[in-house]
Amino acid sequence: MAYPVVDQEKCVGCEECVDICPVDVFEMKDGKSVPERPEDCEECESCVETCEEGAIELVED
Repeated sequence: MAYPVVDQEKCVGCEECVDICPVDVFEMKDGKSVPERPEDCEECESCVETCEEGAIELVED
């Protein structure tokens, strides 16, 4: 099983991943995206594809 990880240094707080995630894994905290519910991830990779900064990757558990 894979889960999303956000590189906080690369994240610009655009909220694209928050908007595109079909299961609401992400929330904004202090202007950055945080995967608050990584266990809900369906591994669709929409967040990875939409992040123009390359701040999100799926990591195998």
